[in-house]
Amino acid sequence: MLVQFFLNNNLLLIFLSGVKIGSLQQLLPILIAILFSFFLFRFSKRSLDRQKQEKLIHWVAILISLTVISFHIYKLSLGDYNIRTDLPLYLCSLLGLIIPLFTYYKKQWMFEILLFWIISGTTQAIITPDILIGFPSFEFFRYWIVHLGLVVLILYFVIVLNHKPTLKSVFKSFLALQVYVIIMVIVNYVLDANYFYLNQKPESATILDHFGDWPIYIIVGQLILIPYFLLIYLPFHLDKKRFLLSK
Repeated sequence: MLVQFFLNNNLLLIFLSGVKIGSLQQLLPILIAILFSFFLFRFSKRSLDRQKQEKLIHWVAILISLTVISFHIYKLSLGDYNIRTDLPLYLCSLLGLIIPLFTYYKKQWMFEILLFWIISGTTQAIITPDILIGFPSFEFFRYWIVHLGLVVLILYFVIVLNHKPTLKSVFKSFLALQVYVIIMVIVNYVLDANYFYLNQKPESATILDHFGDWPIYIIVGQLILIPYFLLIYLPFHLDKKRFLLSK
């Protein structure tokens, strides 16, 4: 009984600590998201007409948004909500909040912006998770539902609903991101905050650690955005080129 108690408490400490890179708390949610995507895409393409496909992914978007809203209501209920750190203004949280607008209106220009924002923004979050308290905390579920949910959603629009970006989409998305950055600079100045990590790098290990100190990491990050967006666009370009050659 004593050994079992010791093991259980050690497991509890592991779960309540932050999520480590390569840990089960990182790999298992990713695996679940991959399996969920496979069955969701397959079911939608085989069993649903266009209208039902669009309605289904809209409900997925609502689930993501409700997760963000519920988390912030929960944080408010704890009585320690801080507008300098807790507002849903970090890119992925903001996207999680507004994503139902995209799935409702389904505008191509929205897709063009969100495709690059979501893939580039969530990649780092998924590879280097910034979760201070692991499973089974609300933060753990909120983090993975939002970040992985956004990836599943945007890939659904590509694979199931057949939305595709153009080369111009790369620059549209980049310019739209600059607008977001300017807004966050103003918000950070007014609130003395650090949204989008414009004043300080996150405490957890991220790719920004390799870009130098402030403000160098911001400049480097901006310089690699266009090449990164072009890399995201490359599979679409190759697919389009292959389609034209086959005609």
